[in-house]
Amino acid sequence: MTPPFDSSSLSSAEKDALIATLLARIDDLTKRLEALEKENAALRERLQLPPKTPDNSSTPPAKGQKSSSDTTPRPKGKAHPGAHRPLHPSPTRKRDLVAEHCPHCQADVSGVAQAPMHTYDRIEIPEIKPDVTRVTLHGGVCPCCTKRFRAAPPAGLEPGSPFGPNLRAFAIYLRFAHAISLERLSRLMSDLLGLEISEGALVNMLRDSRPAFARQTSLIRARLLAGTILQSDETSVRVGKRNWWTWVFHHADDCCFVIRPSRGKDVVEEFLGDVRPGFWVSDRFAAQMGWAKTDNQVCLAHLIRDAQYAIDAVDTAFAPGLRALLQEACGIGRRRHALADATLRSYGRKLDAKLDALLRITPTHAAGKKLQTAIKGCRRHMFVFLDNRAIPPTNNGSEQALRPCVIYRKVTNCFRSEWAAHLYADIRSVIETARRRAIGVLDAIRSTLEGLPLAERAATPRAVPHPSG
Repeated sequence: MTPPFDSSSLSSAEKDALIATLLARIDDLTKRLEALEKENAALRERLQLPPKTPDNSSTPPAKGQKSSSDTTPRPKGKAHPGAHRPLHPSPTRKRDLVAEHCPHCQADVSGVAQAPMHTYDRIEIPEIKPDVTRVTLHGGVCPCCTKRFRAAPPAGLEPGSPFGPNLRAFAIYLRFAHAISLERLSRLMSDLLGLEISEGALVNMLRDSRPAFARQTSLIRARLLAGTILQSDETSVRVGKRNWWTWVFHHADDCCFVIRPSRGKDVVEEFLGDVRPGFWVSDRFAAQMGWAKTDNQVCLAHLIRDAQYAIDAVDTAFAPGLRALLQEACGIGRRRHALADATLRSYGRKLDAKLDALLRITPTHAAGKKLQTAIKGCRRHMFVFLDNRAIPPTNNGSEQALRPCVIYRKVTNCFRSEWAAHLYADIRSVIETARRRAIGVLDAIRSTLEGLPLAERAATPRAVPHPSG
């Protein structure tokens, strides 16, 4: 037990010094206590905030909380007309059959005029086996100059990789369009095609295709930069042991991906070079703003989710009206093709007037105040789509373009090397551009490997509906 402190032996000066020291410690403890109380109050306030969900933030749908639903089968709804498989537009062969005997009385009907009564397809695939061409180049000694000679290889069958363009296109398609791992792809080639291809040979096959896809991607980029509108977004990706970002730049029927170790303006500057588009569509991320010569269109879908978060935080004054206004604006954007220019201008004036009235409202929660400040900062970029029909009101197209990249990231755990990441970005650019142009993925890959622009190869024929009797 500590004995009581005896101050009788201290002088007046020592007592004054001790009192000053104790007062300083008390003052320091008081400041620390006040700081802890403020921190505690801030934490309690954060506990009152709603959780971030896919409905009120940019949280990915996969991270959203999914509630259990009733597993009881629902009664069948309104009946709909039946459907049938359409006939193939170009069958391999046709068989026209006529009846020889009546199935009822067995009379001879071979001479009776008969019309088509029932047409159908029977589909089968042939035996899958590799087509192997063995090339032997003969040679000898020239009797004239006594030097050795050898026959020239035929075009398309030069020495080098034993794998032809169709097999290479098939491997690239499975690897990058369906995220099949190299181990499974090697086993699939053995089981399905009877070909033993090692993982190393597959890697070499992919590496050799880099120049072809880089050329095709450069053509896509050139077409994008020649336009007046660009849309962009980005998502994270893992390359080696570092965090990189997959960027998408697109508009209309062209789409270009790049994977870089940065999320900043330097990536956009590298992609654009000296070109500056007239309009830019993106979220409010700083790296994607300020590149348009004329104006930016911010994503209204992001703002709707931000408004929903403020509503969940119980801002009843400002956020509900803003969400209704943004939803109305998106609805107008979906109907633009049927509206006259004068009607769009009238809608624009009404939306601006409603927004002015909303901005005069005092929010009832800090989340609403934060949202109102953000709206004041970007309001001139909110309704640009009403003046240009080619500009979308949201950046959902960018998120949809990035979705396959996110799935590929989750399935394959990303990339071990930088060259593989760059190759994936180029291949994804070709695949997405082909999809927007209604070109089959395999056709697009073959065109790229052959050095042809995507527009020069026709799309794979699709089956068309055909009535059967």
